Amino acid sequence: MTDTSPQAAAGLGTFERWLSVWVALAIGAGLLFGNLFPEAFLFLASLEVASVNLPVAVLIWAMVYPMMVGVDFSTLRQVGDKPKGLVITLVVNWLIKPFTMAALGVLFFEYVFAGLIPPDDASAYLAGVILLGAAPCTAMVFVWSNLTRGDATYTLVQVSVNDVIMVFAFAPIVAFLLGVTDIVVPWGTLMISVGLYVLLPLLAGYLTRKGLVANGGEAAVDAFKSRVQPFSIFGLLVTVVLLFGFQGEVILDRPLVIVLIAIPLLIQSYGIFFIAYGAARAWGVPFNVAAPCAMIGTSNFFELAVAVAISLFGLGSGAALATVVGVLVEVPVMLSLVAFANRTQHWFPPAK
Repeated sequence: MTDTSPQAAAGLGTFERWLSVWVALAIGAGLLFGNLFPEAFLFLASLEVASVNLPVAVLIWAMVYPMMVGVDFSTLRQVGDKPKGLVITLVVNWLIKPFTMAALGVLFFEYVFAGLIPPDDASAYLAGVILLGAAPCTAMVFVWSNLTRGDATYTLVQVSVNDVIMVFAFAPIVAFLLGVTDIVVPWGTLMISVGLYVLLPLLAGYLTRKGLVANGGEAAVDAFKSRVQPFSIFGLLVTVVLLFGFQGEVILDRPLVIVLIAIPLLIQSYGIFFIAYGAARAWGVPFNVAAPCAMIGTSNFFELAVAVAISLFGLGSGAALATVVGVLVEVPVMLSLVAFANRTQHWFPPAK
């Protein structure tokens, strides 16, 4: 939801700084409109092809496509530079984070909150947090890296490598974890979702970037992303309105559910950050690499998680609700971690 070039901003823009507020307002609008115009929401829900809701698909593309234009795969040539930070990122993102999120989801939704959440809802929320845990950040990490004065080029290398891995690893990891937690996985829908929301936007972004660079260089890429950024913001907020329009009755009956979903997400976010940050400190990684490599695992590619949750389980599902709660808590959490990292940068050796 932000300009993804490392040179983009000195800090958070107005929208990013107040993202949780805009999302909260969109939630309120969704609850209001869902109760005032239920027939309209039912009509939108009926617009499906192969379990893919067409209005939501358009909105998700509006969010994801601008980010993919910002990914420069030429940086993959630098994948061997400063390997420690990249190793930490990949281990945390793909060998630790999805599994700790699933474990926390099982612990809280099936045991700690067992008396507060019906079993069917617990399974749905668990599926949602698993989707969040399996999707490392693609766009907002550039903002967090910038706020910690991270190595911009190296952050781009990390994101590019993660995006390539995501094409191949996201679906198998999600299917495995959903299977382990006894949630039925519609494999066909899952593969369609990965193709539609990861592979195709990545390809479209690559081709767009290639054409822009050929005709105007990086300045043309930056100008294009500035033009399409409003569509990204619009896509996020309208998606939230739709999701909460469908969830309105459930939420108004049980408002505590938002807090219950947020608790394991908060524990996961802070836990993953300190695992990566601690590993970077122990391994002597410079701060300008250590901070971004911890941030990229902590932040989520929630656009993908939302889209796949809707495709797999439906607009009115608890899984979709859980992924939107992830959007709600992300910015306050990440800003607190940026502040902590900047206060502790003396723990790390200087950049070489």
